Amino acid sequence: MKKIILSAAAFLMLFSCQNEETPTVPSTDAIVQRGCASQEVLEAQLKADPTLALRMDQIEAFTQKAILTNRLVNGKVVIPVVVNVLYRTAAENISAAQIQSQIDVLNKDFTATNSDFGSIPAEFAGVAANVDITFELTNIVRKSTTKTSWGTRDAMKNSKKGGINPTSPTTTLNIWACKIGNGILGYAQFPGGSLATDGVVIDSFYFGLSSSGSYPYNLGRTASHEVGHWMNLRHIWGDASCGNDLVNDTPIHKTANYGAPTYPYISTCLPTHAEMTMNYMDYTDDRGMYMFTKGQKTRMSALFVSGGARAGFGI
Repeated sequence: MKKIILSAAAFLMLFSCQNEETPTVPSTDAIVQRGCASQEVLEAQLKADPTLALRMDQIEAFTQKAILTNRLVNGKVVIPVVVNVLYRTAAENISAAQIQSQIDVLNKDFTATNSDFGSIPAEFAGVAANVDITFELTNIVRKSTTKTSWGTRDAMKNSKKGGINPTSPTTTLNIWACKIGNGILGYAQFPGGSLATDGVVIDSFYFGLSSSGSYPYNLGRTASHEVGHWMNLRHIWGDASCGNDLVNDTPIHKTANYGAPTYPYISTCLPTHAEMTMNYMDYTDDRGMYMFTKGQKTRMSALFVSGGARAGFGI
């Protein structure tokens, strides 16, 4: 099913960040349905910085040209990771073992070595991808705070606001673990944004292989989803009804899917087809997402070649 590729600016004019069908979530640790604020954060950044849309258009043009000319990474990309832990309680001061468990999940999910990769339906097996990107934990930075929640305005990334400044963002993926609040599991900054705020934020309650109390988001897949955004992937439903995620081999989705839908989940977008609910860029439970596609892999790969938006991470 072919999809029309739009510029970043045109893409963003089509929809707003929060899907209109996303329910209100109680303000407790137990989040009922997945909430990702990446699109909302992007829209706020676009309003604050009019040049961001131009940079994102340039990145999109570079990405499409790299895909068309097959100018992609030849070999494995290894991403150094710094985890910045902001904690008020002992539970929020997550252990080094739990942090490493998150790195392990990312390594499995991005190399198609996750145990549930074999559950991919035959219909989608031909486009399932080993992204061939791995992650290496290089440092953990910890800081005590009195904040009960940080929200989504990037305060956790700024030492003057009580947060932790990013470490070497041109060559290091910074992940902040903190209490976000407002029913948000995590969010990421797309390529093209300010280096001062570049990286991924994950609520500490859902970081890595966490407790059964974090179910159904206790398998570390929130980071897999958010790192996908950091690597230029959109939500699979395109944040609009039957929207465009800028990838040609992902089926069109009516909207976000929740829980763990049984295959085939037939879309109401025409022509009739099954939705790829097990894709990491949907909103399903951790147990319900377990694949990237070849098209998503090429978008990610284009970032790391010479001239790409994240070329500093290249092999």
